[in-house]
Amino acid sequence: MYLKKSRRSSGRIYLSIADGYRDKERGHTRTVTIESLGYLDELQKQYDDPIAFFEQKVKELNEQKAMKKTPITLSFSPNERLLINTNDRKNFGYAAFSKIYHELELDKFLKNRQRHSKEEYDSNAIMKLLVFSRLLYPASKKKTYENRDIFFERFDFSLDDVYRCLSFFNKHSNALQLWVHEHIKSLYERNTNLVYYDVTNYYFEIDEQDELRKKGVSKEHRPDPIVQMGLFMDTNGIPITYKLFPGNALDKTTFMPMLRKIQHDYSLGRIIVVADKGIITGDNIWYTLSAGNGYVFSYSVRCADKEFKKYVLDENGYTHRGDSFKIKSRLYPREILVTTTKGKKMKKVVDEKQVIFYSEEYALKAKYERAATIEKAKDLIKNPAKYNRATSYGASKYVKNLIFDEETGEILESAHQHLTFDEERLKEEEKFDGYYAIVTSEYKESDDKIIEMYRGLWKIEESFKITKSDIESRPVYLSLREHIDAHFLICFISLVIVRILEYRLKGKYSVSAILESLAKASCSYIQENYYLFDFNNDVLEDIGKELGIDFGKKIMTLGEIKKILGEVKK
Repeated sequence: MYLKKSRRSSGRIYLSIADGYRDKERGHTRTVTIESLGYLDELQKQYDDPIAFFEQKVKELNEQKAMKKTPITLSFSPNERLLINTNDRKNFGYAAFSKIYHELELDKFLKNRQRHSKEEYDSNAIMKLLVFSRLLYPASKKKTYENRDIFFERFDFSLDDVYRCLSFFNKHSNALQLWVHEHIKSLYERNTNLVYYDVTNYYFEIDEQDELRKKGVSKEHRPDPIVQMGLFMDTNGIPITYKLFPGNALDKTTFMPMLRKIQHDYSLGRIIVVADKGIITGDNIWYTLSAGNGYVFSYSVRCADKEFKKYVLDENGYTHRGDSFKIKSRLYPREILVTTTKGKKMKKVVDEKQVIFYSEEYALKAKYERAATIEKAKDLIKNPAKYNRATSYGASKYVKNLIFDEETGEILESAHQHLTFDEERLKEEEKFDGYYAIVTSEYKESDDKIIEMYRGLWKIEESFKITKSDIESRPVYLSLREHIDAHFLICFISLVIVRILEYRLKGKYSVSAILESLAKASCSYIQENYYLFDFNNDVLEDIGKELGIDFGKKIMTLGEIKKILGEVKK
């Protein structure tokens, strides 16, 4: 670097700090301005000798630059040993999540809410520990607390503080979800014209049941008590809000409370709700339309009436696209049953578009997935003592004369000799392999557009898989209701943050790849405040470019690391 003196056409001299570098592409030296200082005659009003002052500054900058390029020499004794319980490993990858955490101003929300609380713990620090750990090193609250030194943050609170703070989080859960939504809307122009809804459940490894933890239809076919979660998601795959329901609640019963919540609290205007066939009931359709909204729901062909099945199998009207795909649709006034305020059922007619399509790929997939179930059904017939109501799930529908003990769930011995395979049931199901139906209020949309809208539902299904596998939200070991609610709030915030990062990377990497890379972005203390990094990949390079974080340096001082961690909080 040097002090550049440029004489302008007016005769005045302009000072700037410049640096030169070799342009490899053009093959010559180029100059770049580091800092513009001003005209010499004006600078003389501020400094006795501007030339001397800024030449000294350039000298200092060059010394700093040289220091950065100077090799670091560290010496180690061959006999040097680690002290017992030494753990000098630190994670640096959480800086990416910290950046998004602070962009959402979660720290501001928690600090503002805690001003009115008498609690002395730092709720913001506890939330950061629980969220960053849930994303990178998921474990129990106790294990997470014990592993808190893996981060550079100062977590100066007790394990009891963590559990007490869960009640605080639960108290402000709804407000925090709304806060996050408003910030995402502002930062990312969230589009909620089309929203996706689905339900899943999470199990508890306990036997006791209470008002929330109930035995119900487990998505994982487990006999444990479960809790149901309804989740709304936007078109970018970023969650909007969630709500917990008792484990024995049917999927379809969660829809109206969730739609009421999102319409009342989030002021989204007219929305089109996309959901799976487990949600489609006359009551849910009528409630959606009555609120001025629209729907795109999958519709079970196998459970439909004879007229609908006949329409599906009728070749008339189908447009073939190649040899393996065909599609047709119709506008149809469908009759639905709606429950009145007095509990009675009344008939209503809805004008909807019904889109039917067939895919040979889906047909082969259905046959492949059914094959294991059929084998299980045949084994059940041969060895009924091996099975009960829970373990025979899926296969039981292909077995005739199957009777379970109402109390134990075991197959009654009196039925063992009469079990037979239901060939008629199998043939009836096979007729509809590869056929899918979608019903929608959006009759003006093209068939392809409706299918495209529905296919976005995979993102919410993937979100549930992420919570269950990558961030290990279950099994849940907590017992107090407010602690359980807080646990799922932490999982929700974690999911939102990693989905935002995935979105900012334009879907180039899976959530699993992102989490694995950031967990490996760690370093070890050497000596004299130096830390050695030993992992980098394309994922980290792209995250670093997007968020302005350098994950590629092999050695950094503690001061450099803390500077970066401080900058991501701005």
